[in-house]
Amino acid sequence: MSPTEKTTRAGVTDSRPRTPPPHAWRALGHRNFRLFFGGQSISLIGTWMTRIATSWLVYRLTGSALLLGTVSFAGQIPTFIFAPFAGVWIDRLNRRKLLVWTQTASMVQSLALAALTLSHHITIPLILFLSVTQGIINAFDMPGRQSFMVQMVEDRADLGNAIAINSSMVNIARLIGPSLAGMLIAATSEGWCFLIDGISYIAVIASLLAMRINVPQVLKTATSMAHELHEGWTYVWQFLPIRNILLLFAVVSLMGMPFVVLMPIFAARVLHGGPHTLGFLMGAMGVGALASALSLAARKTVRGLIRIIPVSAVVFAIGLIGFGLSHWFWLSIVAVLIAGMGMMQGMAASNTIIQTLVTEDKRGRVMSFYTMAFMGMAPFGSLLAGSLASAIGAPIAVIVTGTVVLLGAAWFFTRLPAIRRVIRPIYREMGIIPVEGGVQS
Repeated sequence: MSPTEKTTRAGVTDSRPRTPPPHAWRALGHRNFRLFFGGQSISLIGTWMTRIATSWLVYRLTGSALLLGTVSFAGQIPTFIFAPFAGVWIDRLNRRKLLVWTQTASMVQSLALAALTLSHHITIPLILFLSVTQGIINAFDMPGRQSFMVQMVEDRADLGNAIAINSSMVNIARLIGPSLAGMLIAATSEGWCFLIDGISYIAVIASLLAMRINVPQVLKTATSMAHELHEGWTYVWQFLPIRNILLLFAVVSLMGMPFVVLMPIFAARVLHGGPHTLGFLMGAMGVGALASALSLAARKTVRGLIRIIPVSAVVFAIGLIGFGLSHWFWLSIVAVLIAGMGMMQGMAASNTIIQTLVTEDKRGRVMSFYTMAFMGMAPFGSLLAGSLASAIGAPIAVIVTGTVVLLGAAWFFTRLPAIRRVIRPIYREMGIIPVEGGVQS
């Protein structure tokens, strides 16, 4: 039968040519992933509006760089504490049901923040409390979403493309959300951003409920959580590629990514702007990140991605150092665009390789450690960034942290030969690269 033909349920051959999605968007050929893409695209715009509005609200109430870092720390430290335990539960539970609950809890949190802000009852202690609450939710939601990806995209060959499209979605939201938040804050107040975010969760909850998932049977285990946690950690630490990727990712998250926390200071003090300036800076970072994600979506294979990881860290570091040195608006825009490109390229490449290599029975636990490296190190970085900015100024703080990221990239380059020696046999077994003689295993 021709590739353009298919047999209908009645047994009649349909010779009409099928039109699959273009290669760069092939993961959207999976119904469940299309639903997720539509719902999450709407929800993420609200999430980015809340991130910007929270930073601006804290800075407006306090004018303190240290408190900006403290609030960010409070929102992210629960992920560091709870994510490993969440990973054990994710390997045991129905992931779709888990995500419905986490998204619902996030909606309630955003609506509470909106009500308190619009009624002028919001205070720093309340912001801290709600940030901690959201951090606990994220400890389950983020590794849950990453682990659920393989259930939405039935063809494992499309997994990397789905991750790249997901990254594109995040960065389209990063582009739109901060710009909308900047305009809305300037016109009204931060509370309306929180309200829109709360309402936007309805879209992703509806998309999850509409999915038809063939959930593999969850094996009942008699082992304790401590045993499974230790098993997951041992797997990660002894598997050289995943261990080194997560170590570099932790350095980047600790030293590099928290520069976003200092954005209000750069917008107000360095560039002498307001919420519009903050929105433009965040939007430029989103443009750079989106460009990187789209370039990854166009890739046909995971081969070569491992080298992209340290290269992207170098690009990210150059963007950070340039941003710290700049006192001109347009130069700062270019610098954060470069930083966004490097940050997203490394993040998506790391995610794709880990998801490709990990065994299914440990996916939840491995992705929880990925979440720890991504979100779990960020609170310490936020606290460090706020402290450094208070002591030596925000520009010098960003230059220092960018230099550390550069050193981390140099270390990873030295580990590439050993990582490749481990990955090649796995890729051959999976059919990603051919064995000698051109015959795939």
